[in-house]
Amino acid sequence: MVQERIEAANKKVMEIILNGQPTLLDIGVAGEVISGMTKKTILHAGPPIKWGKMSGPLRGAVIGALIYEGLAVDKKEAIELAASGKISYDPCHHHNTVGPMAGVVSASMPVWILQNKKYGNHSYCTLNEGLGKVLRYGAYSDEVIKRLKWMENLLYPLLKQALKLHGPIDLKTMITQALQMGDEGHNRNRAGTSLLIRELAPYIIQTKFNEKEKIEVLKFIDSNDHFFLNLTMPACKCILDAAKNIEFSTIVTVMARNGTEFGIRVSGLGERWFTGPAGIVDGLLFPGYTAEDANLDIGDSVIAETAGIGGFTMAAAPAIVQFVGGTAKDAVNFTLKMYEITVAENTIFKIPALDFRGTPTGIDIRKVVETGILPSINTGIAHKDPGIGQVGAGLVKPPMNCFEDALQAFVEDLETKNLV
Repeated sequence: MVQERIEAANKKVMEIILNGQPTLLDIGVAGEVISGMTKKTILHAGPPIKWGKMSGPLRGAVIGALIYEGLAVDKKEAIELAASGKISYDPCHHHNTVGPMAGVVSASMPVWILQNKKYGNHSYCTLNEGLGKVLRYGAYSDEVIKRLKWMENLLYPLLKQALKLHGPIDLKTMITQALQMGDEGHNRNRAGTSLLIRELAPYIIQTKFNEKEKIEVLKFIDSNDHFFLNLTMPACKCILDAAKNIEFSTIVTVMARNGTEFGIRVSGLGERWFTGPAGIVDGLLFPGYTAEDANLDIGDSVIAETAGIGGFTMAAAPAIVQFVGGTAKDAVNFTLKMYEITVAENTIFKIPALDFRGTPTGIDIRKVVETGILPSINTGIAHKDPGIGQVGAGLVKPPMNCFEDALQAFVEDLETKNLV
């Protein structure tokens, strides 16, 4: 009887996930569109954490956000304010939001606004700054703040106007196309970014901005292969949020890291976090950096793997191994292993190299614990010290105790209901 309830719940969750229709509607200002935001709210990646336990890149991003918001004039003032208790820190995931790496979102930042057209729920994400010395990797120099202000004052209003001219964009179809073109939706977004440019360029040209400004925006997006990541992530969030809080389900709806801890949430276990230590990323470091420079795993971008893309679809993106390490054969093997811990194959997201087999979707905590196979995750590597930025990219796995603790809690819930 219990087994039947679990299977029925998981079937319902997978129907919701597979039928989700993430759609890009608009761009807005975080403080105006994200529920619960104030001028002194800082959202961050991963499970809950306070200033005292934050890793270097997360601290760096908080420092940068406080300077960007005008709440501090320099690093010293920002650190004093950050530690004062006057700033409210909360996970992005508590606000239907996701953020790559440090994941910091502050009130004045522009955010994409998505809606799951099938179920009505919304999700949000900041716009991607590019690679290297950027806020999400913990950098906060003048050039970082200047870029954020440019994004607020030109990129945001121009793209908002272009989107209004274009109308809503079906991101599910776009992600499907990107997977067919060699992306995996997490660390490789060249195809997705290219598709987005093709979609928006005619409307960018039609905006009322001058020629110089239009060229600036088009060049910025073109030079930033990861621009589409900040749409893939909220698309996955939008899909998964519709499937949360389904009683008796053992499917994971959130995986996230804050640079100190890795956390998961499970549909049948509500809003509870199950956490363990963030892992060491195994990957390739930029010239001049060593493993001693690298921070532990960080970011909400693992929402991609939670939804069945990213590291779960490396077979669709063999070129990714040149960036994160390994061989093309490894990429295929990583994907094949993920079928062992998931309950379904995606009906839309397909992998050409596997005869268009659907991507492995729906991580089941029971299967993870039973097989000992952990989710494969593609990720970037941030420097452990604030203010420096990205130093590499690679592969990482969650701590097993997250899944073990979640399964134990699931069993205990059944016991309280006298079902075991």
